[in-house]
Amino acid sequence: MIEKYLTQTTYSDFEDFKANYKLVIPEDFNFAYDVVDGWAEKAPNKRALLWTNDQGESRSYTFSELKEITDRTAGYFSSLGIQKGDMVMAILKRRAEFWFTIIALHKIGAVIIPATHLLTSKDIIYRANAADIKAIICDGDNAIISHVDKAMPESPSVEKLISIGPDIPEGWEDFQAGIQNSEPFQRPVEPTKNSDPIIVSFTSGTTGDPKMVMLDSVYPLAHIVTAKYWHNLHEDSIHLTIADTGWLKAVWGKLYGQWLVGATVFVYDHEKFTPSAILEVLSKYKVTSLCAPPTIFRFLIREDLTTYDLSALEWCTIAGEALNPEVYQKFYSQTGIKLREGYGQSETTLTIFTSPWVEPKPGSMGLPNPHYDIDLLTPDGHSAKAGEQGQIVIRYDKDYPSGLFNGYYRNQKLTDDAMSEGIYYTGDLAWKDEDGYFWFVGRADDVIKSSGYRIGPFEVESALMTHPDVVECAITGIPHDIRGQIVKATVVLALDCKHKAGDDLVKELQDHVKGVTAPYKYPRVIEFVDDLPKTISGKIRRVEIRDRDMN
Repeated sequence: MIEKYLTQTTYSDFEDFKANYKLVIPEDFNFAYDVVDGWAEKAPNKRALLWTNDQGESRSYTFSELKEITDRTAGYFSSLGIQKGDMVMAILKRRAEFWFTIIALHKIGAVIIPATHLLTSKDIIYRANAADIKAIICDGDNAIISHVDKAMPESPSVEKLISIGPDIPEGWEDFQAGIQNSEPFQRPVEPTKNSDPIIVSFTSGTTGDPKMVMLDSVYPLAHIVTAKYWHNLHEDSIHLTIADTGWLKAVWGKLYGQWLVGATVFVYDHEKFTPSAILEVLSKYKVTSLCAPPTIFRFLIREDLTTYDLSALEWCTIAGEALNPEVYQKFYSQTGIKLREGYGQSETTLTIFTSPWVEPKPGSMGLPNPHYDIDLLTPDGHSAKAGEQGQIVIRYDKDYPSGLFNGYYRNQKLTDDAMSEGIYYTGDLAWKDEDGYFWFVGRADDVIKSSGYRIGPFEVESALMTHPDVVECAITGIPHDIRGQIVKATVVLALDCKHKAGDDLVKELQDHVKGVTAPYKYPRVIEFVDDLPKTISGKIRRVEIRDRDMN
């Protein structure tokens, strides 16, 4: 399949990849028709989706079956009045209906807004009005239904509420009955255009109201690199990305690139994360590739991995947060598999990553994806030299790459702030070493300036996290008359260590950081807390800690 979209598919090394990777973008590309239905025609019995849950249930879908289901799903949505360009929110957890829904909406040309089940009625009202959402498709969970119902009096644009069941509340449409009784959707004579939006994703809002990231029809093609050259997938792969469908990480790892490559998307539908359960499904279903945040691997390495058959596992990748080197070392020592980091944003696809051709450097994001023109810019606007910090940017003045967002929907000011003179500013700081590997520093707003030093929160957090008593921590700066700012650590201790909170442990943690990283970075102030403020996606809201300290 990917042969249609690349001028060259195999490379001898990273230099070959960097020099010769080139995407071929067809006119009027539509992922649903060109890829999903394309596989259904080429290899109808090829397995596309293997869905399992924590109740022991499983269901497998071929591409032929997916075509038939999504044609009827699109027909059902069309019968409800959903048309090209309409905004449709999907709150579907890890249910198989998410895949039916997103492919069906692509066939219609409607725009999907993935949403987490953690949204409150207030969150739903904000999103419904910000995007003029026309329909909401939900898992039948009582809490989700309740939040949506409470939001409706203040959400005038919403015309249809659809539940996948099993129970259908009053005033809601029945998804299952609808697709069973609907005629298959016929592909429109007027095709979707490459510039047409297919996804609007609300960011998790670490510093304010969530922004609406707009992604177009050719966005999926940029994920060939994600699946083929980062996840290292092939047509016989069974790939699991641990992510809820409410976040874009789901389409990174559970949809676009994987099906372009022809791999099987493996879904483990669970309500509560349990490390042993993850290891059991990896073993039972012979999963070959796993992608998850470093936090997941922190829990996995605490289990006795020798009791699980992980012989099928070929490749592991991490994303969502920077990797602490000690996690890499422990996982490698127990499995022989090297964790390969990747970096990107809601506004992009994979932009920096550790490919199969290069040796991972634990804690490094890897090398820039040649699909993008990536640079590190210092505050005075020059390209950062080796060892020098700069902001990660993507240049698009010569060529606008597929995968780069089309601006923030309905917010030209935010778009202009992030994109100007042919440059997209990510807001993330990094430095690169002599080999060109990038190392994450932190958000530009989070960097601490103390006594002339620029200190990234991640490097101090990584040092603190190597102390056995620390479960979680956040590094921020607080004002200081002489130094400008000093480093503060907000620390969550392990349950059996909470009694140790006090001056002695403060001194111990400070000395520990001095022994792990440069001594000037140690936290001069340490506060012990029960939990850290976070967004609904689990990202630490350092801005909230800073605001609280200022007040």
